[in-house]
Amino acid sequence: MGVLAPKDLSSNPAPTQVYNWRVYALATSAAMGSAMFGYDSSFIGGSLSLPSFRQRFGLAHASSEERSALSAHIVSTFQAGCFFGAIFCYIISERLGLKKTLMLCGALFDVGAVLQIASTGQLGLIYAGRVFTGLAVGASSLIVPVYISECSPPAIRGRLIGIFEIVLQLSQIIGFWVNYGVSENISGTDDAQWRIPFALQFVPGTLLVVLMALQPESPRWLAKKGEFPQAQRILASLRQLPEEHEYLAWELHAIRAQIEAENAESATSLLGKLKEIYNTNVRTRLLIAMALMMLQNLSGINALNYYSPTIFKSIGFTGTDVGLLATGIFGIVKATMTTIFMLFLVDRFGRRPAMLVGSAGAIVAMYYLGGYTKLSNSFNDTPPRDGGAYVAIVMIYIFSVFYAISWNGIPWIFSAEVFPIEVRQVCLVFTTCTQWLGQFMIAYSTPYMITGITYGVFLFFGTSVVIGVTFVFFFLPETKGVALEDMDIMFNVKGWAWQKRRETDRILAERRLQLQNDNVIVVKANHTHLERNGAEGKV
Repeated sequence: MGVLAPKDLSSNPAPTQVYNWRVYALATSAAMGSAMFGYDSSFIGGSLSLPSFRQRFGLAHASSEERSALSAHIVSTFQAGCFFGAIFCYIISERLGLKKTLMLCGALFDVGAVLQIASTGQLGLIYAGRVFTGLAVGASSLIVPVYISECSPPAIRGRLIGIFEIVLQLSQIIGFWVNYGVSENISGTDDAQWRIPFALQFVPGTLLVVLMALQPESPRWLAKKGEFPQAQRILASLRQLPEEHEYLAWELHAIRAQIEAENAESATSLLGKLKEIYNTNVRTRLLIAMALMMLQNLSGINALNYYSPTIFKSIGFTGTDVGLLATGIFGIVKATMTTIFMLFLVDRFGRRPAMLVGSAGAIVAMYYLGGYTKLSNSFNDTPPRDGGAYVAIVMIYIFSVFYAISWNGIPWIFSAEVFPIEVRQVCLVFTTCTQWLGQFMIAYSTPYMITGITYGVFLFFGTSVVIGVTFVFFFLPETKGVALEDMDIMFNVKGWAWQKRRETDRILAERRLQLQNDNVIVVKANHTHLERNGAEGKV
């Protein structure tokens, strides 16, 4: 399998049959939830700048301050919906399961799309639709990574969760280029110019409902609810192994043992789970994951996603069509690098090295943009198309490359894989709400930052990445290849991030050796027993 060959570092390496098409189909189906997020984050900024939208909603002659305020309100309304969607999702998924909750998210997203395209100039319908789509995206962004994580073999867990980000990025490309296409081919006086991008929200929402109907419930969620026979059948199907296979028996035993241990140690109520999080090393994991989510937004990526035409204009791109074209290329670069990294690199080179290297490149890009826009005064005047201007354009794309291999997906992967099963969804409520709070802050403040501190916006984002890479160096341990049930080992180890992984590898190596020795003893005992029985038969 070459570069796609999995490297299993868990305490009981999996047979090759588990790396099959079923787990990839499951991850792709669930990732339609991230498609909703990706398309929305890319199409909305460009759609707000379309002449037809401005004409229909009375913004054609509005001042730049009024347009900035409207953009902030429309985009941040969606983020607010996402925040509360993540909270409500926990209550619903605990009762309905992960599969049905995702299907409900797709249906709710479609309702929001209907409200938006039904508007004939009423901003109230746009706001209401944005709230509904936000609720759906917020809920699905919590469920999708954990659903994929709970169904994944350890050696390719990062790759499969990475499909969440791959589909998100591909959906962003579609959103960017749809805006460019309608801008080029449909008159600015025709409402179809803005309705088509809004109407295409139906595609990911409907696909999520249809494709998830074909997928099973998470076996770990079923096991947590006491449905072990059904969990065994689903796990056997996903792994393409007989139900009596020894690896399947080991995996189910590990799941059962963790659930029983957690139930014995803490109450199963929400308050009991919160106490467990606070009083154990889960608190450390939660703080790291929440910090990663916030720092991801402070890197500046969502400013580029939501307001990319405005950002490109600030470095010299003039005209709506030119800005949308540059934005479309930005989406292609980011999606391409995300796909390459998630498929070929994340489970081979790991999370930690990628975060360190990617952060370094992003810092250089952001600081250059800050320096260039200051010296060229490009926020106030159109700068000359000299070498510095072309390098600034390249730096936008360089930032997207280094961001794609670091902050883009790794905070989501880390959050989906490090928490114990009994408190996993409670922890993910906190991490996902942190993500949407961060997005709300950036989405709401970026238009004002652009008009208020101009070049300082790039310096702010660059400095945030400096803080982020420092945090990663000291506190983010490498989690690639470690089974979900073995994460407790890593976070019971004291010390800095690199010390945690080194000691975890030593402990897991000892366990593998012990398991091998136990198997040898069992085989020898069985062989001796057979020889003794054979000798007695001869006598």
